[in-house]
Amino acid sequence: MWLLLALTSAVCFGLRGICYHWTSKKQLDRNLTLFGVFASGAVGSLALTLLTGQQWTPAVLTGLMMGLFSFAANASLFKGFAVGKSSLIAIMSGLPPVVVVILAYALWGETLTAGQWVAFALIVTGILVVRYSDDLRKGGLQGLQWGVLVMMFFGLNDMSGKLSTRLHADLFPTLTLMFIMGSVCFGGWWLLGNRKRKLEQETEPGHQPNHVQANGWTPRRTFFTGMLIGLTNLCGMVLIVSAFRTGVTGLVSAVVALNILMILLYTHVFVKEKLRPTEWSGVALAVGGILVLQLA
Repeated sequence: MWLLLALTSAVCFGLRGICYHWTSKKQLDRNLTLFGVFASGAVGSLALTLLTGQQWTPAVLTGLMMGLFSFAANASLFKGFAVGKSSLIAIMSGLPPVVVVILAYALWGETLTAGQWVAFALIVTGILVVRYSDDLRKGGLQGLQWGVLVMMFFGLNDMSGKLSTRLHADLFPTLTLMFIMGSVCFGGWWLLGNRKRKLEQETEPGHQPNHVQANGWTPRRTFFTGMLIGLTNLCGMVLIVSAFRTGVTGLVSAVVALNILMILLYTHVFVKEKLRPTEWSGVALAVGGILVLQLA
């Protein structure tokens, strides 16, 4: 059952990634978009909490950790893409399952069977091959420190999700706190950036109005677009935490990371980006890992 939940979560996060890819081509404020993503999750999970009558126990405070680590991971990701080689950052963002496997063993003694190790290795290798880019050879290790932070924070986010299940925290109150924390962080980041832009406008006479609004992406439209994307994020989080309840932490993390394959398929079919042989081989390895996992 956990495998089905994890795969469905990967589909939801894949849809989220496709939406992120689409918005990356638009001239909009990404911090405000992510503020909308997390605000949507907060509203949705709070409504589900009230409908289901789940309890606000001390264990749900793990949601605050999840929100903080998610914010830190996304902030590091954006910074890494800004100052480093995108290929290197992309590769590092595919490595959180390795961090999760190590920490789950160190903290809780979780181990994998021989068959599960083979499946894990195939899936992670497939993800890395898909994300690999030739320009990594040319660009060196610029931005490596941000890539390491991306890997660690995404891994810690998964570990926090697993911790909430080990403490028997109710799902929806936990996610409510996670999304509230993320909303506060991204909302605050957006407000700081917005204030900085306004100060620049005041100190530069003749400064033209924000080109984002001129192109139709007003703050309201940007925020509500983020809220729509947030529905995919909410579904993905509900499914991944549910998978953590019965699945091995590292394997769940690895399977959910396969959402990159869905984004790859989208860019191939709709954006018309041709897949290189290495990317096709990565897809084959990842699919092979899932098949081995079913037999393990």
